[in-house]
Formats: sequence, C-alpha cells, structure tokens
Amino acid sequence: MLLTLEFGGGLELLCDSVKIHTVNVYPQNKAEKLSMRDLLSWVRTNLIKERPEMFMKGESVRPGVLVLVNDCDWELSGQLDTTLEEKDVVVFISTLHGG
Repeated sequence: MLLTLEFGGGLELLCDSVKIHTVNVYPQNKAEKLSMRDLLSWVRTNLIKERPEMFMKGESVRPGVLVLVNDCDWELSGQLDTTLEEKDVVVFISTLHGG
C-alpha cells in the first residue's frame, strides 16, 4: 500500500533528517486492512534511525506527537485502530520544543 509519511517539529531528525517519505507498507499477519498500529510498528523498524523512544511509547506515539491522517486528527478516526487506504498521507508533528 503506497503511503506518504511526513515528519515535522523535529521528528525528521530521527529519520536521517528526511521530512517526507513515500513508502509501501503491507498489513501484518495476513490482515486485509492496514491499521495505524501496523504502520507505527513498520515506522519504528524501517524509518526511525535513532532514539525510537523519542517517537514512540509502547505501541503508540509519545504524548506530544500530533498525528494527522489526510489532515484529520487521528483521535477522531480511532487512533491505533484507524484503517489506512492507498495513497493516504500520514503526518507526525512533535508539539514539544526544547529550549
């Protein structure tokens, strides 16, 4: 499944400073649908190059990371259970800033 992933607010630093990734991700365990839970696991394994704890806590994103699926807050679509479709755009933005 072709997806566009965008990282901002400093999260791109965890992915070799690349902000936009066009990736192919497939459902896990012979599932028919790809969920955000599957995608986050894939991102941790394949895109995060350093300090994954800055992006994820357990199987979800850390508090302070805004997740948008096609410009809609994932909290309105089921968070980890959100079903993704071909050509969806998923944006991860850190709302926490150092000082």
